[in-house]
Amino acid sequence: MRFLLTSTSDKSHDEALFAEMGKFVEELTKTGVLLATGGMELGGSFITSAGGEITVTDGPFTEAKEAVGGYALIEVQSKEEAMELSRRFLKIIGDGETLMRQLF
Repeated sequence: MRFLLTSTSDKSHDEALFAEMGKFVEELTKTGVLLATGGMELGGSFITSAGGEITVTDGPFTEAKEAVGGYALIEVQSKEEAMELSRRFLKIIGDGETLMRQLF
């Protein structure tokens, strides 16, 4: 089962956080659970189609603390395993949110 985890956090990032996150990422990479991870542009562009007309609106669209700033693509055996990894991630970054979506 594959899950896409996206996260928001308004916590400032210090060296200790990066070191702890590095260990977590290394563990998941070695076990083959982590397929991809990275940061994301906070702004982006919103593209819509209505009546054959394409409209592009450039962001940001939300406050910085609410914007998705990173993602992880994981492959696990169950939704429960994905949930546990999300819990571990949030314990590292502190206050923030993670949205977990299964990919089909």
